[in-house]
Amino acid sequence: MKNYLNFETEVKELETQLDNLKDPYNNEGISEVNTNEISNLEEKIKEKLEKIYSNLNPWQITQVARHEDRPKAKYFIENLFSDFISLSGDRFYGEDKSVIAGFAKFNNQSVLVIGQEKGENLDERLDRNFGMMRPEGYRKSIRLMELANKFKIPIITFIDTPGAYPGVGAEERGQAEAIARSIESCMKLKVPNISIIIGEGGSGGAIALASASKVIMLENAIYSVISPEGCATILWRDPKKTLEAATAMKLTSKELFSLKIVDEIIEEPTGGAHRDREKILQNMRFSIEKNLNEFEKLSPEEVINQRKNKFLKIGRGGGFSSQSDESSGLSLKENHMSIIFKKFLNNKKIIIGSIITIIGIIALIYSL
Repeated sequence: MKNYLNFETEVKELETQLDNLKDPYNNEGISEVNTNEISNLEEKIKEKLEKIYSNLNPWQITQVARHEDRPKAKYFIENLFSDFISLSGDRFYGEDKSVIAGFAKFNNQSVLVIGQEKGENLDERLDRNFGMMRPEGYRKSIRLMELANKFKIPIITFIDTPGAYPGVGAEERGQAEAIARSIESCMKLKVPNISIIIGEGGSGGAIALASASKVIMLENAIYSVISPEGCATILWRDPKKTLEAATAMKLTSKELFSLKIVDEIIEEPTGGAHRDREKILQNMRFSIEKNLNEFEKLSPEEVINQRKNKFLKIGRGGGFSSQSDESSGLSLKENHMSIIFKKFLNNKKIIIGSIITIIGIIALIYSL
């Protein structure tokens, strides 16, 4: 059974008509299949989807990102990689089922794959905690990333979470510390790490694994510091103002790409990734292959510098401030006088000439 969003009512009606036409054993008894009418309906559905999805507002995109039928991390892992070996446990507390992690082959190249998994049905979602990772999940990821770094194996992560689990037990076991260490581990890697946001990229739960060499988003995914509902509750004391919140937060792939927070957008089929899974697999395979090839000739030091400079550039031009786009670091900028003084000290001819001039002036004064 297909699931439809509230702005897809007309599409639902058309597809219901299409299903009835394709079924010769309908309520009216056995009848002939009208191929011409089926073709016309399929064309109408395509046009309707194109019209709807070309004008989605940020809140509607959020709904698409959360769609029940949207392909999850497990689907991409099973269909993009071969010889996947799942690894479990953080060596401290236990296993976190909200994250799937292990080594696999991509085009015969060894890679580490980490995926935040929400689950396909209600039972799976409860078992996997709706993709909300606990501290042991982040510590497992850290353990495997350090292992991949040791053996020079690239890392690919699939991000899809409303956020890190905020329960009492998770906080007692050091949720904030685990997220911070995960970010630190990502930034220190000497191998390329590619993060792909396939659905929701929520808060620290996402950035803990998305502090990557390349951050990629599916076209209808979202990436934000808080959910639109949470933002609306804090700012307007009204959780229903989700459209205003989603618009203000700039959480869509196009907005984040223009701000240079994400590096690439993977195009989705019209109507969302769930409507043509084969096409989204093809687009994602091409993107991963292209980005892995970019890092093949880089040394470990160049990989680290690329990642560091990528994050230092965020907000330095056109987006959050009017500063120029620089990647020299976070050190304080020198003022003009200190720069002139440094140049003065570094030029020996100027110093010697100045000393001679001063001596000459003093001698002239005393002779008078």
